[in-house]
Amino acid sequence: MKLLECLPAAQPLHAAGIVFISALLVTLYRGLSHPVAKVPGPWYTVWTEAVFKYHSIKGQGPAWVQSLHNRYGPIVRIAPDKVFVADPAGVRQIHRVKGEYPKSSWYTKAFPFPETIFSTTSIAVHRRYRKLLSAPMSETSLKAMLPQIDSKVRLAVQRIGEEMYTRGAADVSKWWMCMATDVIGELSFGESFRMLEYGEYIRDLESLGRLAALSGVFPILNVVAPFVPVPQISNAFIANRRLTTYAIQSLQRHQDLVEKDTADAKPTLFSKIYKARDDESLTMDEIIANARSYLAAGSDTTAATLTYLIWSVCRDPNIKRQLVQELKTLSDDFTDGDLKGLPYLNQVIEEALRLWSAAPSGLPRVVPEGGATFGKHWLPSGVVVLTQAYSLHRNAHAFPQPETFDPSRWEKPTMAMKDCFMPFGGGSRVCIGLHLAYIELRLATARFFRTFPDATVSSIEGSDEDMKQDLYFVMSPRGHRCLIQAS
Repeated sequence: MKLLECLPAAQPLHAAGIVFISALLVTLYRGLSHPVAKVPGPWYTVWTEAVFKYHSIKGQGPAWVQSLHNRYGPIVRIAPDKVFVADPAGVRQIHRVKGEYPKSSWYTKAFPFPETIFSTTSIAVHRRYRKLLSAPMSETSLKAMLPQIDSKVRLAVQRIGEEMYTRGAADVSKWWMCMATDVIGELSFGESFRMLEYGEYIRDLESLGRLAALSGVFPILNVVAPFVPVPQISNAFIANRRLTTYAIQSLQRHQDLVEKDTADAKPTLFSKIYKARDDESLTMDEIIANARSYLAAGSDTTAATLTYLIWSVCRDPNIKRQLVQELKTLSDDFTDGDLKGLPYLNQVIEEALRLWSAAPSGLPRVVPEGGATFGKHWLPSGVVVLTQAYSLHRNAHAFPQPETFDPSRWEKPTMAMKDCFMPFGGGSRVCIGLHLAYIELRLATARFFRTFPDATVSSIEGSDEDMKQDLYFVMSPRGHRCLIQAS
């Protein structure tokens, strides 16, 4: 009798067990039968992206992906619907100029603001933005802004010297960050943040950068950030509001000056757009959104690469000697045009962009209708394919001894080197700010080593531990400082 009484209670449990096992078997079958499952990669990535997210949160996502490439080859699975591609032919296919691989939804999750030239996933919207915004960022247009840029570079080098005098060593990371932010602030908003004058980096930008890195992994943060009892997250939400208010006020002031044709209206990246016809212009909301994206993309990126460039040169007496000797050939009133003609300076810059790329992480794109083949692997539409500069720039075939800082490798760059060099992205979505970045890198490197030809890594404080990389979407020194001294 007792046995019979137990049967009704056991039946629901039995049924639940059958449902669970059936669901598990279906999940296993779908995972193993999906085309992505046939791509090489760790077994667990057939069903989960958790391990990739874990390494991304730690700031080591690109390094982990590179370890997978070393083990499994140039095409590797990191999630049920995500594949990293480090094969140069595959990279060209994804990033070709007239390509049809749109950006994935990751960009709108990580940057949930009004869409910009950087964050939009629409090919048509990006095409419109690029048509209107690329001309002011051209080499020709930037010539009119060289005095503004160079004045910030000179002031940064001056402040570095002052800190060396009072402290014994200077944190060049801080000063390059201040410089790059002041440059892009003035060129975008018509007025500088005056960080070089105050000697303090705006914390709001740091907060937003941190939130963007986490939001790309956990999109829900963009919704709950104001309510999260963690200062780093809730403060980032407040910082976003402050920067938006600043952008609106600054851009409106500058637009008024431009429309009145006053002498106080310095040229900016949006000056011509203010006066353009409706079909050749942007709304004020679009200008604000893109100006903010310029600020995020044009500050810590340039500063990070420049910081590692200075550090790398200061660690190698032979490289520094050759660079300083070349810089001595310049006249005191040299221009950026003169710097373009210095072979070794530009080799140093290319090598810094290779080894210390400021944007080392994966650039997610979506396989278009009809699917695509990478190597021996066919992927259906909707699968996300990613390429990362961190892996391309460590291709041992293109760059022998890839972890060695060796500017001489750029004396005669091979086709393989060019195919694997992508510090600013590629194709139609290549960063429109690359010419500005090169100008800042040339001027800052030249003025620094002409002023401090005997600069070395500080022996007073700091260590190589400071310079280990945190590899989020934008790379930075883990110690958030780089101390350099000069006698």
